[in-house]
Amino acid sequence: MKPIQKKIHPELKKFIPIVKIIGKMFGRNCEVALHNFSDPSHSIIAIENGHVTGRKIGDPITDFALSSWRKGGYGEKNEDTIINYKTKTKDGKIFKSSSLFIKDEKKNIIGCICINYNLTDYLMFYNIMEEFSTFGDLNKKELNKETEEFLNDVNELLSNIIKRAINEVGKPLHMMQKSDKMRVTKIVEEKGGFLIKSAVNQLASDINVSRYTIYNYLDELKIKKKV
Repeated sequence: MKPIQKKIHPELKKFIPIVKIIGKMFGRNCEVALHNFSDPSHSIIAIENGHVTGRKIGDPITDFALSSWRKGGYGEKNEDTIINYKTKTKDGKIFKSSSLFIKDEKKNIIGCICINYNLTDYLMFYNIMEEFSTFGDLNKKELNKETEEFLNDVNELLSNIIKRAINEVGKPLHMMQKSDKMRVTKIVEEKGGFLIKSAVNQLASDINVSRYTIYNYLDELKIKKKV
């Protein structure tokens, strides 16, 4: 059984009743989760209708929330709210999602409340009706390709972040030079991967370097940012 956080910021506690109210009001297709960022590995402290993504209290932060937290908010303006964005899970479920980042008295992000409404059945019905009532060729729009990983294990979350970084570089590991591995490290850092405790050891193992090399990469990246 995963540990449940004992120390919860008072500002986050205020949202626990809201999680339950929203979930009960909008029914079983609406998952509402409250995250405490003091422990990304076990960030969920309250959840309603967790069957939507298969998550429960004590499960980890998502890659999307981790990346936004690392940047201090969403997008170029570091917004606190992201409303009605589309996400697609690995098993094909399509959600309409909204997130609110919660800040403490010093304006630091301490958690977030996320609402994920499963639209899969509605969209299937819509597509059937559209095809039935449309004349000629259908003009279908591609589904939004943005994905958000709803996982039960923070190690799997970290592995996915690293795999995506390696894929983005686009070279087999045995052909990667130092510059390529530094780029992988930079992408993982930008995605918030190093907010997970085991990130340095895991990345070092995955790209075949020592943990001290990863620390050196991070130091070099910090220097480049200052220049």
